[in-house]
Amino acid sequence: MGYNDKSIILKLKELSQKSYSKYSKFSVSSILITKSGKEYYGVNVENASYSLTICAERNAIFSAVTSGEKDFKRIYVYANSDKLPFPCGACLQVMSEFVDDDFKIILVSNKEKKEFKFYELFPKRFKL
Repeated sequence: MGYNDKSIILKLKELSQKSYSKYSKFSVSSILITKSGKEYYGVNVENASYSLTICAERNAIFSAVTSGEKDFKRIYVYANSDKLPFPCGACLQVMSEFVDDDFKIILVSNKEKKEFKFYELFPKRFKL
């Protein structure tokens, strides 16, 4: 099944408006595509106690897992910024629980789009 990046990017931009990024002012949205073709959405939700903040990527992954999905194909991450929204270490570690090295991570900003394979961003994953 092919994916229309333009359609996904439009969804990401619309979804980013739901971000609660009161402190960083860095709105991030994410769409996780499962191997079954379903889409799961996430936005970053910040908190005054910064450690309680959740990133868009983990939000989408946890939503998928809550729905019984654990086979992921790719994830799109968008920031309403000129900078690409690279996943943080916590998000990469959570991804590592469910994805293989070739899992696609597509990063999108207002200026560019870049695609990476999981192992390129997290070559030394912790896995039991």
